[in-house]
Amino acid sequence: MNRANLVKHAKTSIERGSKSFARASKLFSKQTRERAWLLYSWCRACDDLADGQDHGHGMSSVPDAEKTIAAMRMMTARAHGGEQTGKPAFDAFGVVAAECHIPKSFADDMIDGFDLDAKGWRPATENDLFQYCYHVAGAVGCMMAIVMGVSASDEDVLDRACDLGLAFQLSNISRDIAEDAEAGRRYLPEDWLIEMRFNPENIMDPSRRDALVILINRLCDLAADYEKSARVGAASLPFRSRWAVLAAAGIYGDIARKVKASDGGSLEDRVFTSKFAKAGWIAKAFGQSLFRPRYIERKTLWTRPRAGL
Repeated sequence: MNRANLVKHAKTSIERGSKSFARASKLFSKQTRERAWLLYSWCRACDDLADGQDHGHGMSSVPDAEKTIAAMRMMTARAHGGEQTGKPAFDAFGVVAAECHIPKSFADDMIDGFDLDAKGWRPATENDLFQYCYHVAGAVGCMMAIVMGVSASDEDVLDRACDLGLAFQLSNISRDIAEDAEAGRRYLPEDWLIEMRFNPENIMDPSRRDALVILINRLCDLAADYEKSARVGAASLPFRSRWAVLAAAGIYGDIARKVKASDGGSLEDRVFTSKFAKAGWIAKAFGQSLFRPRYIERKTLWTRPRAGL
């Protein structure tokens, strides 16, 4: 495929895989929007391969997960090196990586997160939870920042971009507790569970529902903290990118807010944001993008690992 066809393929992918991100992406300038779609296409394809899904739907067992991850690494490395793979999503990554000079280390970091899932990894500590969220979402936030024009050497802004990825993933985890448990996955840190006297192998015990809701709300509160930090970083972006990021932050942030408000209802019914709510955040984010947010220090927040450390 040539670039134009890769963009069309990527546009279809984001429209099928994430209505929230698809809507927010329309606020970008044409060039940034296309590049965001290209990056999303690769992220979505990797996620689907790792979880046996189709655009984020229908998680299923992957027969040889480690072989799948190895193939993912190989195709990503080839695409980043300028080779065509014959796989549209990976070729899309090759295009956007070349145009924006995305360091391969961020792509490797994201795939490392899928490798953790393939090996049945579970977090022992809160730090482990943040490390995982970095791999599967924070690294994507860093790559998106570079797509929006942030220098790969601007560590401060990349930290804030990473924070938005962390906020998104913490929201996802809070929403998908029951679904993940059914699939044999658990992202609540073991030390949290011990603190609340849980059996880590049976977090869905009906008799412990109230305690589980407390931990879900803790995830939601953390998501809110990282969303606030990310909003500070958005002030460094060009206006249209800032508008899009703030809209996405609000739309996705509503997931955690609704999970918390459900008081455990999210364990039975999947939380989502309506078209009306999405439109409302796009309008609200326009106003927010006109003003610099109150500065928030990051001293108490987890910080992503630096390249080479």
